[in-house]
This record gives sequence, C-alpha cells and structure tokens, in this order.
Amino acid sequence: MRTSVEQLPENRVRLEVEVPEADVRHAIEHAASDIAETARIPGFRKGKIPLPVVMARVGKDALWQEAVRSHLESWFWSAAASSGIRPVASPDVELGAAPPDGGAFRFTATVDVMPRPELVDWRGLEVAAPEPEVPAELVERELDAVRATVAELAPAERPVREGDTVVLDLVGERAGTQRDYVAEVGTGRLVDEIESALVGMSAGESKRVGVSVEEAETMDVEVTVKEVKERVLPPLDDDLARAASEFETLADLRADVERRLREDVEGEAEAVFRENAVDALVEASRLEVPAPLVERRAAELWAGMARSLERRGISVETYLAMSGQTQEQVVERLRAEGERAVRRELVLEAVADQLGLETSDEEVEAFVRDQAEGVGDDPDETVRALREHGTFESLRRDLRLRSALDAVAAGVTRIPVDLARAREKLWTPEKEKAGSKMNIWTPGSEEAPTR
Repeated sequence: MRTSVEQLPENRVRLEVEVPEADVRHAIEHAASDIAETARIPGFRKGKIPLPVVMARVGKDALWQEAVRSHLESWFWSAAASSGIRPVASPDVELGAAPPDGGAFRFTATVDVMPRPELVDWRGLEVAAPEPEVPAELVERELDAVRATVAELAPAERPVREGDTVVLDLVGERAGTQRDYVAEVGTGRLVDEIESALVGMSAGESKRVGVSVEEAETMDVEVTVKEVKERVLPPLDDDLARAASEFETLADLRADVERRLREDVEGEAEAVFRENAVDALVEASRLEVPAPLVERRAAELWAGMARSLERRGISVETYLAMSGQTQEQVVERLRAEGERAVRRELVLEAVADQLGLETSDEEVEAFVRDQAEGVGDDPDETVRALREHGTFESLRRDLRLRSALDAVAAGVTRIPVDLARAREKLWTPEKEKAGSKMNIWTPGSEEAPTR
C-alpha cells in the first residue's frame, strides 16, 4: 500500500493512500461473499452464488460501495501504521473514483495525530541496572538434570510417589485391557484420576478408579500396580561428566553449566535494564497519551489474546473460568499494558526522529533472513511473504525503534539497583510540592475532618 504524508498545522496530517489492485480485488470478492450469504437467487444455494451472478444481481456500484464500507477502516489504519503516524481521532476521508477493472483505488484521509513528546536529554538519566548473579542452587539444579539423563531405575520397596516409574495392568469394560503398561507418575501420560489414585499404592495392590469419559459420565478402570521403580541418580563425579557430556571432568562440566546460565541471566538482566531505560525516559518526558490510542491498543491486545487461545483450542469463556477473571478485568490489565507500550513507542519514535535513524531495506532483509535460517525456513520465501502481506514496513518500524532503544540504553548512566531504590526514598523539593496524602485538619482548614 503506497502512502504519502503531508504535515498540516495543529498536529494534523493528510495521507494520500493508494490501495493496490490485489487488495481491491480481495475487498470486492469479500463483499460479494458477504452478500451471497444472505441473498436469495433462484437456482443457487445461499453462499454458493458465483461472483458474476452477485454483481449482475446487485450491480457493480452497490458491490463497490459494500467493499469500501467494509474495508476502508482497515485500509486507513494499515496506511497509518506503515507511515508511522498515530491518529487520535476518526479521519476525514475523501474517496477517489471507483477503479476500473484491474485498477488501484486512491483515497485521502486527514486526521489529528499524536504530537511528538518533548524529550529530555537521556544522557543525564541514571537507570537501575540489575547485577547478573547465578545462584549456586540453580547450578546444582542443572547438574541434577544432567544426572537424570543417565539415571538408572531400581526397584522401590515402598508405596508409589510422584516421579516413580510404575508397571501397571489397566482393565476396563469400555477401555479394554492393557498389560504391563509403563508410565512415569506425574508426567501427565495417564489421566488425572489414575495419576491421583496411584500415589500411595504398593506393588501387588489393585484399585477400581472412576474415569471421566464425557461431561456427566464415568467408567471404571481396575488399576493394578505390578512394579514400582525409582530413579537412582549417579554421583556427581568425573564419571558422570564423561557419561553425560563431552567433558572429561566434573569441574569442566560445572564450568560449562555456569557459563550457559550466566549468559541467560545476563541476557535477562540486560532486557530489564533496557526496559528501565526507556521507562525512565518516558517518565522524564512530557507525554500525555490520548485515550483513543490506549483503547485501540487494548482492543488489539485482547483480539490477539483471543486468537492465541483459539489456536490452542481454548475458548475465551474457558480461559476466563480457569483464571477466575472476568473479561472486564482482563481488558483492564491489557489497557494498562497497552498504555505502557504506546508510551514507550512514542518516546522511541521521537528519539529516532531526533537522531535521524533510518532502517534500510537491506537491514530489514538481513534480519528476516537471519531469523528464517534460525528456524529452518526459506529466507527468500519469508522475505517475499512479508512484502506480500504488508508486514515488511511494520518490521522496518520495529527495527528502527530497536535502534532508538540501543541509543538510549547506551546513553544513560547505569547505577546499582540498591542505589536507585535508596534515591527513591530521599526527600526532594519536587516531592514536597506534590503534597502529602495525609489529611490533617487545622484551624485554618475550610472543612473539619469527617469521622
């Protein structure tokens, strides 16, 4: 989608937008499909009416009007996003002529936009930087995981515990019979009712367990424990290192575990510091975010969350019931996340403008190719798909913001977290001006305190 931006007075812009032929054709076909769902035409079933028949029935002009009505908003917001502007109100739109067959469509949108924030010099900011630490217990936990890879199973002369491996007979009229079934308790390989029943049983013991098969129906399964085995971990020594890794000594294995953990912890600490840096700049800059921007971002987050749940086979209603939340509570949380994200993006866009940062096509493609190769995708195909689906420009914008964040993180002064917390508790004249939250009545007060 080609878009040109003209800056107007009083934080307004005019967008000249050209919708490509493929998008126009999609909109017309989508509109015809919607009309076909409800139209009744003799000789055709609802929803199966060919496009030429729909056009002949309703007329090309009416079909075009429906296509514009249903797609103009998404065209506008796509153009706004690719242009890097932040509309804060509905646009005034001037439509161009309906395109001839096989042509593009043009329209003009004039809209109020979010003004750029007044940035402070971020090089004067002090930002808390977490100190990466690798707890000794985390190293030991990783070494235990290595031990588990070469652990042996030994008979356990005791009742079943979670983590044990058991040999079972499972017999049920509707479930059939499974002999010598091997499973590790607590891994979810067995249904919940059987997993719960197994804990505390001993070898040779049988138990009849009711298993849910439908919403209000259960079936009985006779569970017999034939063997109980526990995982025996080998000692932490050089033999373990040679058996479970490429290292010859335990010292070398431990050093490698510590190195990998330190890399992870350092990455997490750096991510926290970068968030702290941009948040410090947001707090220090004059920035008022209009409610429509926040509401739109919250709606986008909610829609994305619903799609993610759907892909996992979970309905929104089920998620709300499982999490013990109402939709209003979730949306309110997403609204706070949306406002924080919008504030960060606005400040970083201002930084990028101030520094004159740009991201070239070559830089975007290099990033895409690197990511595609990392997951085994075809780099050329991935680049082509991004361009066709209109996400190439949004990725360019994301990389530009990342470059701006790089500049901010490099420019602020890092200070220890403890020092930052101590300074937050210090008295300053600004805090005095903010006033106290205590409501103490004095003779000069206009109102006496209520009881």
